[in-house]
Amino acid sequence: MRACLALIIALLALPALPGAALGAPEKAGRPHLPGPRATAAVPVRGDVLVELDRTAGERAVPALRLSGGRLVSRRLGIWRLSAVRARRILPGLIRARLVRLVQPDRRYRGLGDVAAGDPLLASEWWVAAVGADQLEPPGPGKPVTVLDSGLDVTHPEFAARPDLVLLNEQDVTAEGDDHGTAVASVLAAPANGIGVVGIYPQVTLNVWDTGDLSSSRIIEGLERAIDAGPGVINLSFGGTDFDPLVEEEILIAFGAGNVVVAASGNEFQEGNPLEFPASLNHVLTVAATDETGAPAYFSSSSLAVDLAAPGVRMPVAVPLFVDPSGFATYDGTSFSAPLVSGATAWVWTVRPELDNTQVFELIRHSARDVGPRGYDVDTGFGVLDLPAALARKAPVSDQQEPNDDIDHVRANGLFKTPTRPITAPGRPRARFEARLDVTEDPEDVYRVWVPARRAVEIVVRGDANVDLELWRAGTPTVFARGSARRKFLIEGSYRAGRRADRVRVENTDSRGVFVYADVFLPRNGPIAAAYELSARTVR
Repeated sequence: MRACLALIIALLALPALPGAALGAPEKAGRPHLPGPRATAAVPVRGDVLVELDRTAGERAVPALRLSGGRLVSRRLGIWRLSAVRARRILPGLIRARLVRLVQPDRRYRGLGDVAAGDPLLASEWWVAAVGADQLEPPGPGKPVTVLDSGLDVTHPEFAARPDLVLLNEQDVTAEGDDHGTAVASVLAAPANGIGVVGIYPQVTLNVWDTGDLSSSRIIEGLERAIDAGPGVINLSFGGTDFDPLVEEEILIAFGAGNVVVAASGNEFQEGNPLEFPASLNHVLTVAATDETGAPAYFSSSSLAVDLAAPGVRMPVAVPLFVDPSGFATYDGTSFSAPLVSGATAWVWTVRPELDNTQVFELIRHSARDVGPRGYDVDTGFGVLDLPAALARKAPVSDQQEPNDDIDHVRANGLFKTPTRPITAPGRPRARFEARLDVTEDPEDVYRVWVPARRAVEIVVRGDANVDLELWRAGTPTVFARGSARRKFLIEGSYRAGRRADRVRVENTDSRGVFVYADVFLPRNGPIAAAYELSARTVR
């Protein structure tokens, strides 16, 4: 009953796509960075985040520096400054088209709840629940970066821990600062004869103190995690407001080869609202279960949930000012997420030949099914199963991710360099496999080279219903509607079921041109599909 109710809520919560009434096919995904761009309306108080234009924005840097601005993300050109100073300089910068987006510096919250208890090593019931008792963990390998309220580095579990990297100063002195230490202990507390043991005790643990859990501090932490090299990033916090700048930084992290893991939220009994970053594409979202394998009463559910892990009565380490023993027992999806983060790093360390798209799929599809048969919105594909993840055959690599919209694949879009085109001069043919998923990867966009006075034909065959469109150079988004759709869409193929979709574009010009192929899941279609794409240049 809970799963059915949650599925209805999740479906009703999916955003309506603009222009559906115009006869355009409805897509399961949504436009990248929806909503207003730069605006002269600046918050009255607090701090403001400013994302600069990706081509001309550098001209605004001197003004931002003179106004006390601080660079938050060098990859995206995001700056933070006070609302008072922002109101003085932003109108002029916006009129000069140097600013892409302005938003408040939002606040998130940790996703852990306190429960009574006195932890002992033997009370770590989750060890058997995820199969960690059947295996010996490897030595250090793929790192895990925890973005949270800070780590108490004086705690006996961490004071002498090797392979601990502090990415900034850790300030663990205020109420709520116990959260980061608790999360880190579930992930990485060493087997030192003290208190608890994490799921991957030998993991290289990187820690970023998010302070007030603001968007700016989270983005800064993601930047540092990317700098540290490919690994796993744990986000045990959430909020109900969509944050396009945090989304962009997460996509940058995924494109750099990381796996991003987020807690699903603890809001099921509060109306089960969509949680972010858990509901973003390319985020491995983790719900909580109890000792019986049932969904925890508080665990948020939605189509974004990929899998579940224990999250009830979890023994954790806490700063001594929280509990003189240094330990407590907590509930929350905050403590389910680090189990999955640690397991992901463990599997990736043992199987280093895999890329992040393969590890992502491996972790969720190897989960032990619980509840209703197959996927459900309470526990996703099931409960984390570490032995199964180590043994399961890996899926093929899902190339060029993230490529959910044109902004992800063109030059000076989300990334400075464009993606490799599937056809190019000297490379007239292509054939490869890829996959789509309704909440993680509903859209795949590829650059296609069409030589002068030649044509290119593209065919897509899916194991479930997928559709195919071709868009002209200069298209702002594959979600264009109305006159923009009529202007930029070359051709679409929307055959039902597993029948192959085929499109063709002919270039009559004397110069070659790039176009965009868009493979997508139709709205109200399958939850996931694998497909083969073939492209060939023809006379």
